[in-house]
Amino acid sequence: MQLRVLAFVLAGGKGTRLYPLTKERAKPAVPFGGKYRIIDFVLSNLVNSGIYSIYVLTQFRSQSLLQHLRDGWQFGGVLSQYFIIPVPAQMRSPGETWYQGTADAIYQNINLIEQSNPDVVAIFGADHVYRMNIREMIEFHHERGAEATVAAIPVPKKMAAEFGVIEAAPDGRITGFYEKKADAPTMPGDPERVYASMGNYIFSTRALLRELERDAADEESTHDFGRDILPSMVGRCALYAYNFETNRIPGEPPGKPNYWRDVGTIEAYYEANMDLRAVDPALNLYNRQWPLRTASYATPPAKFVFDEEGRRGQAIDSIVSGGSILSGGTVRNSVIGRGVRIHSGALVEDSIIFDNCDIGRRARIRRAILDKNVHVPPDTRIGYDLEEDRKRYHVTDSGIVVVEGARSPVELATLVL
Repeated sequence: MQLRVLAFVLAGGKGTRLYPLTKERAKPAVPFGGKYRIIDFVLSNLVNSGIYSIYVLTQFRSQSLLQHLRDGWQFGGVLSQYFIIPVPAQMRSPGETWYQGTADAIYQNINLIEQSNPDVVAIFGADHVYRMNIREMIEFHHERGAEATVAAIPVPKKMAAEFGVIEAAPDGRITGFYEKKADAPTMPGDPERVYASMGNYIFSTRALLRELERDAADEESTHDFGRDILPSMVGRCALYAYNFETNRIPGEPPGKPNYWRDVGTIEAYYEANMDLRAVDPALNLYNRQWPLRTASYATPPAKFVFDEEGRRGQAIDSIVSGGSILSGGTVRNSVIGRGVRIHSGALVEDSIIFDNCDIGRRARIRRAILDKNVHVPPDTRIGYDLEEDRKRYHVTDSGIVVVEGARSPVELATLVL
């Protein structure tokens, strides 16, 4: 049976724990892996799974996200009858408010569901870095006659307060749901892990409309799927958990663990980028059967110039994106965005450099994240004296230095000096 699927991508979060990278952009628009944005993962998963009818719900600091969707995610040609459409808050609630929670975001756009009349509705977040064959989750949902299915993955018990935690029977039926509770029950036979909701849901349309109307009428509700709707469905509805660990991606070798990362903090974001540098990375960006799609920019190839002692353009164990020029500078263990210039004698190590940054001669950068358009003057040192760095930049507890960007390179001399 070919099911009609309508997808909603929840892309309106503030991403406060990723500050200052989210100072001027929504979390889903934060760059990742040199040329991508975080939202590219969920959109690629949907499109690669054959789901082409997608609404992206935006809210906070959405301009960068809207530009990325415009540049990279406009269907055409044979797919012209399908769509990826950004939808700002519609103020359809009685109080004409912004989205009050994840369920309210869908409820305020309930007309889009009614107009499309799909068999099932996929509701996915845009905050995580992962690969997923969503068709397998939909098949699981359909085979069990589920009204709602929640994607789930085991995580360490210490992270229970950060997730919705699921209790499930052997067949996947959910028997308990605990939203962000540190004392949530662990997995049977595994006292060190809990079964966590990934924030990705498949709903049968009739059940979703019923539960949204029910929740909207509850004045005590926070109008959130994890806090309100899913716990209220336990024992009353056919509610199932889909084990993400069983998901199989075309083109991936059998037995390779599935990759999923919550990049909600600077540290987690940094480590997920660093994962990509490995010879055999846990997250494979080079799988042609399951491509990670993004905007196609008219950038020239990366270039490495000069081969002299002390002036050698080279990159080791690193990712370097299109349009970047290593003009006598050295990059090690780093992720370099588009249009970056690294000048003679400069050294960049264990760092993430966003688009259009300019690293001056003999500058030294270590364990840092540079936002877009940062100009680093010659002989500058970042990441070598954290006490001095704290006077100018944002430094995390683990010692990652984050240098804020600016709207254009012209503004940057006073920002960095």
